[in-house]
Amino acid sequence: HAPGRPVAVRVAVGERDLEVEVTNPVEPPGTPGAADGGGRGLAGMAERVRLLRGDLDAGPHDGRWVVRARFPVDRERGASG
Repeated sequence: HAPGRPVAVRVAVGERDLEVEVTNPVEPPGTPGAADGGGRGLAGMAERVRLLRGDLDAGPHDGRWVVRARFPVDRERGASG
């Protein structure tokens, strides 16, 4: 959604969940390469995360756009049981 823009990815595995967080700077509307909001990106991600019994949060935070997905981990059965 923001070609050529810096991005940070963090993956953390805890005792009970796996968390993936992707962040990049919030771009002002009209910036070349900025997201236009016309797709189904977040809705599609939320659907897929729910299929794995997880949850998704997305939105601006401290001047950055943050997408965070959390998935339950069942150590005996695998990441999503």
